[in-house]
Amino acid sequence: MGDPNAWYYCLTHQKAEKGVGCRGGDRMGPYPDEATATRALELARQRTEAEDEKDRKWKGN
Repeated sequence: MGDPNAWYYCLTHQKAEKGVGCRGGDRMGPYPDEATATRALELARQRTEAEDEKDRKWKGN
C-alpha cells in the first residue's frame, strides 16, 4: 500500500506519480517531492556506482 501523499517513480509509465498508483513492484520510492521522484533512476545509478566503488576498494582493486 502506498502513501497517498508521497511521490513515486513509475517504471511502467516512466514518470513521477503522486500517491497510490501502479503496483509496488513497478514503482520506486517513496520520495519527498516530484523533483526527487523524477530523478529516481539517476539517484539509483549514483548509489549503485558509489556502492560498486566501495566494493572495489574493499577488494583492493
